[in-house]
Amino acid sequence: MGMTDAQLQDAWRRHHPYLVNLAYQMVGDIGDAEDVAQEAFTRLSRADGIDDVRGWLTVVAGRLCLDLVRSARHRYESATDTAALEAHSAHRAADPTDRVTLDDQVGDALLEVLGRLSPGERVAFVLHDVFKVPFDEIAETVGRPVGTCRQLARRARAKILRAGPPLKEVGSDEHRVVIEKFIAACATGDLAALTAVLDPTVWGVATLLGEPPLPPQINHGPDAVATNLLLYLGPGATLVGAPVGQPVLLGYAQRHLFAVLVLTVRDGLVVKIEATADPSARFSQGAP
Repeated sequence: MGMTDAQLQDAWRRHHPYLVNLAYQMVGDIGDAEDVAQEAFTRLSRADGIDDVRGWLTVVAGRLCLDLVRSARHRYESATDTAALEAHSAHRAADPTDRVTLDDQVGDALLEVLGRLSPGERVAFVLHDVFKVPFDEIAETVGRPVGTCRQLARRARAKILRAGPPLKEVGSDEHRVVIEKFIAACATGDLAALTAVLDPTVWGVATLLGEPPLPPQINHGPDAVATNLLLYLGPGATLVGAPVGQPVLLGYAQRHLFAVLVLTVRDGLVVKIEATADPSARFSQGAP
């Protein structure tokens, strides 16, 4: 029989932003992440007797992501060649006519990070270290014993530590909770929920890309910061956490990256937001 329409809509509102974010950490592609979330909810619509909807969706999305990264492994293997990456970056830097977009910058970083991990390591690490899923549930997702999943996460952690400082805070519980609430509030346009995760002294600065360069936009206080965030992100935008460092959020519109937000978190609240945004990329995708 499956879920009723009302139940499915409620589950979508509560868990879809979380699921897209979770999938993105594992696959590194916003289109694939949104497709994984859509497929997970399609399966949810046909399922019966689910007590923990979020947990069920996490397991299903984890399996879908594992299958996806296994089948696409050849696309990432070249990223394990650090020398090749460095040569590629040096070539770009040497050519002033080459316009490096946000997609270019984040894409390179994702390739470097994701290429260090096997599919099993990536899924085990993201589920446990980033989203705090217990290893017994990860074992169900990966299809391996609990002990093996612990080893996969341990190996992934070691590789990521060798990757350097940008990843050192990826497992922070404080950052994870704040980012999850931040993403959910932006996805639903909930001004009250967004201001609730902002410190009373919060301020934000946005660097807008364009020709000619535009002056930075600065806002102070929870109301002004939250209102401007929702105004700019608005309907049609998708926020995900960047697996290249925390707490960093990436803003997508129609699967095109248009903004990078760096959050400074203290005592469970956001005290500063530094955004780099490309207005032409945001609004050229048909967003209001």
